[in-house]
Amino acid sequence: QVQLVESGGGLVQARGSLRLSCAASGRTFNITLMGWFRQAPGKEREFVAAITWSAGSTYYADSVKARFTISRDNAKNTVYLQMNSLKPEDTAVYYCAAGRFLAYTPKYYDYWGQGTQVTVSS
Repeated sequence: QVQLVESGGGLVQARGSLRLSCAASGRTFNITLMGWFRQAPGKEREFVAAITWSAGSTYYADSVKARFTISRDNAKNTVYLQMNSLKPEDTAVYYCAAGRFLAYTPKYYDYWGQGTQVTVSS
């Protein structure tokens, strides 16, 4: 089993910044990739960004490209999501996920964190 714990959400004004963290523990050797998803009220969970543990290759949704940056600290088993130039439409619960291959749909990820709320006021 792999445990994922997110932190760093909160309330921020539009054009502000937040940094989310996701700490992984447990049997992480099976995990090759970490991702961030988000889910707004009444909407489906959607892909935000992903990063591979080994090479650090990154992938982004078009809606966040150039505003969000995903990174990882292998020594700490932690992944970060730096969110800049936030917009009200970025408001959602953000989830960290762990998987064995790159996928843009939630069902292919094996482990999930509990989620952290991000609210962007206009």
